[in-house]
Amino acid sequence: MATNVKNQKNSDQGLLSFSRDLTSQMKEIGKDRTAERYSITLNSFTRFRKERDIPLEEVNSALMVEYEMYLRATGVCPNTSSFYLRNLRAIYNRAVEDGLTVQQYPFKHVYTGIDRTVKRGVTVDIVRRIRDLDLTDRPDLDLARDIFMFSFYTRGMSFIDMAFLKKKDLQYGVLTYRRRKTNQLLIIKWEKPMQAIIDKYNTSGTPYLLPIIRTNEVDERRQYVNYAHLINNKLKKIGKLVGLSIPLTTYVARHGWASIAKSKNISIATISEAMGHDSEYTTRIYLASLDTSVIDKANQQIIKSI
Repeated sequence: MATNVKNQKNSDQGLLSFSRDLTSQMKEIGKDRTAERYSITLNSFTRFRKERDIPLEEVNSALMVEYEMYLRATGVCPNTSSFYLRNLRAIYNRAVEDGLTVQQYPFKHVYTGIDRTVKRGVTVDIVRRIRDLDLTDRPDLDLARDIFMFSFYTRGMSFIDMAFLKKKDLQYGVLTYRRRKTNQLLIIKWEKPMQAIIDKYNTSGTPYLLPIIRTNEVDERRQYVNYAHLINNKLKKIGKLVGLSIPLTTYVARHGWASIAKSKNISIATISEAMGHDSEYTTRIYLASLDTSVIDKANQQIIKSI
């Protein structure tokens, strides 16, 4: 019989605090996979809420539609968005069962199904064509192409992590950052193609490495979301220019790096470590932490192949 969380918290508890309690409870009773799913979802929803909790009685359909739109704006694929929303629904329904709130069916207008996954991987030839595309007459697309290539060069770095990279993260030829999705520390050897992109843009007025968040006085999250929309719209146009059969997005760079690495017979464990994958999304094979030089050599091999 499941433990009743209501016994531990009062009825005006917020969704975030309830989710944390329930996650801890799942760990205590040995439901590690459930706890892991809830934890991943909680991290995403906490970023959306900017750490601000919300009373359970205020969790409604409008909030979940807003969250779904946020996920889309940040480049999250439909199946991952559905994954987060299904887990939130399970957490919310548990709160209803515990008598902490009245059922308002907040998930009735968001997608919680499972699509058949569309392969987003691209070949070396496609990446090379994107890199070498003559955009002399389309300078508006140049930044989008550079963001895509920067993601590819940095082992499929996600757009949000690129947006918030700071100049201080690059020291002595090494780029160090934590994935916002998993908080995992990643270390990348700095390569010439990465520097070539950085050299193209003037970011002297900001602490950021890339020209995505440009104004400190304006809401940084809003700038990031707006640029996510802009860049992905531009990338779709680039995809058509190179004859790509799938919509080109920043996520394609990440998936493409992984699929090309696999085609080069780079081990799954190395790919997993290199990309900072969470076990919910990829198979992670670890006997011990990998030497970062192995990962750096893998990245050099990928970059040199294009």
